[in-house]
Amino acid sequence: MSKQVRQLERVVIRFAGDSGDGMQLTGDRFTSETAALGNDLSTLPNFPAEIRAPQGTLPGVSSFQLHFADHDIMTPGDRPDVLVAMNPAALKANLGDLRAGATVIVDTADFTARNLGKVGYAANPLTDGSLEAFQVHDVDLTGMTVEAVKEFGLGRKEAGRAKNMFALGLLSWMYHRPTEGTVRFLERKFATKPNIAGANVAAFRAGWNFGETTEAFSVSYEIKPAVMPAGTYRNISGNLALSYGLLAAAQRSGLPLFLGAYPITPASDILHELSKHKRFGVRTFQAEDEIAGIGAALGASFGGALGVTTTSGPGVALKSETLGLAVSLELPLVIVDVQRGGPSTGLPTKTEQSDLLLAMFGRNGEAPIPIVAPRSPADCFDAAIEAARIALTYRTPVFLLSDGYLANGSEPWRVPAPGDLPDLRVDFATETNHTDDDGNDEFWPYLRDPETLARPWAVPGTPGLEHRVGGIEKADGSGNISYDPANHDLMVRTRQAKVDGVARSLPPLEVDDPTGDARVLVLGWGSTYGPIGAAVRRVRKAGRTIAQAHLRHLNPFPADLGDVLRRYDKVVVPEMNLGQLALLVRAKYLVDAFGYNQVRGLPFRAEELADVLEHFISEVSATDDGNDAVDTLGVDSP
Repeated sequence: MSKQVRQLERVVIRFAGDSGDGMQLTGDRFTSETAALGNDLSTLPNFPAEIRAPQGTLPGVSSFQLHFADHDIMTPGDRPDVLVAMNPAALKANLGDLRAGATVIVDTADFTARNLGKVGYAANPLTDGSLEAFQVHDVDLTGMTVEAVKEFGLGRKEAGRAKNMFALGLLSWMYHRPTEGTVRFLERKFATKPNIAGANVAAFRAGWNFGETTEAFSVSYEIKPAVMPAGTYRNISGNLALSYGLLAAAQRSGLPLFLGAYPITPASDILHELSKHKRFGVRTFQAEDEIAGIGAALGASFGGALGVTTTSGPGVALKSETLGLAVSLELPLVIVDVQRGGPSTGLPTKTEQSDLLLAMFGRNGEAPIPIVAPRSPADCFDAAIEAARIALTYRTPVFLLSDGYLANGSEPWRVPAPGDLPDLRVDFATETNHTDDDGNDEFWPYLRDPETLARPWAVPGTPGLEHRVGGIEKADGSGNISYDPANHDLMVRTRQAKVDGVARSLPPLEVDDPTGDARVLVLGWGSTYGPIGAAVRRVRKAGRTIAQAHLRHLNPFPADLGDVLRRYDKVVVPEMNLGQLALLVRAKYLVDAFGYNQVRGLPFRAEELADVLEHFISEVSATDDGNDAVDTLGVDSP
């Protein structure tokens, strides 16, 4: 039968089912084929903390959301246009996120009275009229899958596991995704199990053929490739990009890369990835605990390697004493904190930005550490290189604050040419640098570079450069143990001055203010970049003026940040915490900064954030007109 093909600019699709239904794999395969077609895209995987939550329950729902378009996009989308729900729990957990008129494709096989009761449905929503606001396609995906794979001799339960591939085939037909790549992937993934490989390929093709032949779906859709700068692109997740960034930094510095890490969600993927790259001089150590992980990494730095440790918020708390030791030793060390919901174990698989103050102050004594934060999954690559640059140049530990949204999300990444990456080569100390009163040459470990205040880095075993470093305060220059009050004051201030001096190496803060007459500035950091950017686009499309700036460097701040903030009547700081950057900005610059805060374990929605920004613009206008300020929208104010 002849079917209509409709052109779309963008679409948001969400696959949802039990944590064992393969929704992450389904979404990943759809994303890979979408990237191959050249669409711009952004993804949001969302899954339970439990390895296998109770089947058919709301806590066990796993989902994968993908936003793809023929133009530049910044977020995984606020609300799905299409929901694929594999059971009643998946339907109920995600229905509230849908727009009126959204397409809902439901696998009817599990809509039994028992499964409906598990999630609180008194009646079947597919038949009681409660879904009239949506375009519902109730399809027996499981039954058709079992029928399609009969020839492979699988039991019904095992055959039914391929239903995610049937759904992937159907959606691939609906949105004109290629099929060859998925077929090759399945054949490779199950190469040792030919019947499983065959069943999955058959289910995938059956789903595509069902879309092509059924009268239930009369329209398919095309989204043209996005126009992007010329180059080689690949789809990449934040954790993978961060791993590649660390690897590239090691290559550009000429140092071996050592990762000491204890597995923790959502940072473990970095350990898994870097362990594959021994041929590039990478050594990974899966430690028995967080303290051992950072201790080994710091020891590797002492030995002349680029030391890295990866963790999440609970692990940072355990690493705090060794972080202070790294500050005292003045050795390069990169600490990757992939933030998650807290406190304590909190929400292990959800995202948050609540470790900023922990990174700033979570150590005893005055122990300043530079902080760098990526803004998108692809930007994790550049942020990792920047963290390594600061660590190596200034001989200091550096925090890299990613989060669960960036770690698991993905987007197209333009692969850089190696020659475009910064030169990070390090000069180790090879000669003595001081002559004592008796004319003897010796090595002083705390003589400093006059520009960076970095101390020399001498690899242990270098003849004549024997030296002492440690956690007890050292004398300026010689490194001898010192309890002198004046010396301690000098060393504390010098370490702070070294970190403050990083600001001199930073470019001016980039401010997006096209008209130059905006009265409100929205200031962000980390993964709020996408939602803020999308919200700003909405506000400007509505005819309003607003400025935007985003911070990569959180300690020290860019040197011109204060001047930028003072140019605006109001500064709005959206954060996935209770106002940590806003607190720092208010304290340092005494500006009228307002926090807009959420800690839901999910990124901001652009449409919601746009309404908040409109509120602040209206508030400024109302003040100009002599009216009372409009009511606040639950934002924090000084």
